[in-house]
Amino acid sequence: MTQPESVLIVGASAAGLGTAEALRRHGYRGRLSLLDADPHLPYDRPPLSKQVLAGVWEPVRAQLRSGEQIQALGAEFVRGDPAVALDAAARAVTTASGRKLDAEVLVIATGLTPCRLPGQDGLAGVHVLRGLDDALALRRDLTAARRLVVVGEGVLGAEVSATARTMGLEVTLAGLGRTLLGGQLGEVAGSMLGRMHAERGVRLRLGVPVDGLTGADGHVTGVRLATGEHLPADVVVVAIGSRPATGWLEGSGLPLGDGIECDAHCRAAEGVYAVGDVASFDHPRHGRLRLENRTNATEQARSVALGILGDHRPYSPIPYFWTDQYDIKIQGYGLPSPQAEMTIEDDDPARGRFTALFRQDGRVTGVLGWSMSKQARLLATTHLSEE
Repeated sequence: MTQPESVLIVGASAAGLGTAEALRRHGYRGRLSLLDADPHLPYDRPPLSKQVLAGVWEPVRAQLRSGEQIQALGAEFVRGDPAVALDAAARAVTTASGRKLDAEVLVIATGLTPCRLPGQDGLAGVHVLRGLDDALALRRDLTAARRLVVVGEGVLGAEVSATARTMGLEVTLAGLGRTLLGGQLGEVAGSMLGRMHAERGVRLRLGVPVDGLTGADGHVTGVRLATGEHLPADVVVVAIGSRPATGWLEGSGLPLGDGIECDAHCRAAEGVYAVGDVASFDHPRHGRLRLENRTNATEQARSVALGILGDHRPYSPIPYFWTDQYDIKIQGYGLPSPQAEMTIEDDDPARGRFTALFRQDGRVTGVLGWSMSKQARLLATTHLSEE
């Protein structure tokens, strides 16, 4: 297959940059452009809620590549200018500044947009955490605060809570779910994680809807629950999930649902691909999936790059996520739904480590590792590789 003359990648975080690097690594020599709304050099997001937020890392350590490495890609980088419209048939993008960019092949890697609570934008001290500037702003507020309330019992909410406790803050975590990370870990493991947070001093208010925020003189003072309980706070972090960043694609002609709807090769239309958190693709075994994790960004980027260069293989990863909280690393493989039965496979009670299998209808659907990385990976290879 003849290589395309030009490729434009919209979004230059892990998935977008990974696609560009994979293209060059596999021999692409055509015109390559990357457009990103963020003004910073590409950086990794997982450290934002941990090392960067805690102040253990300077922001430069989160950069994915140095300026010299970016320059060596031989690509045009347009930063700090978000895409606002797309003509999919022409593969032509319009930016907020009015710039027009087009290419023979377009890759969309615009990621996620954090969900917000009503009224939060009018109150100082209320934060979401998605980008580097969010992390730095939140850190500034936390270093001058005593009480933090985190709204959201998912991965991000739990990670921020853990980091804030290590910084010495009083932390309350509120969420609608009955356990932490219930959707990823299920009831048993989610309850274990909740106990771990509680033992370290986090106050949990789970299973109750948040009714709203309270404030005085333009600054947040707390979170009000549907029960009427008021959770006082100097700072509030809203971590109630994210939506695929597809608003700029309305009217573009691309199929939109829970993200950009792609085929098994991550193609949304002729000459248009999607990669990373924004991409909903047709998995050969699991049906339609959209995966929000760092590992998927790297693996899917390579698959898309090969597809652009003519190697059209269905993208069929083992779904995976991980999270670091306190001194624990939790890893999940497959689709360990809350409805599945969890059984311990290998454990070290003295050190609080174990692996577990999730079974549903007699079939292994997921693997969990709790500070047992190697063992969890081996279990996933054994039970999930040939479903």
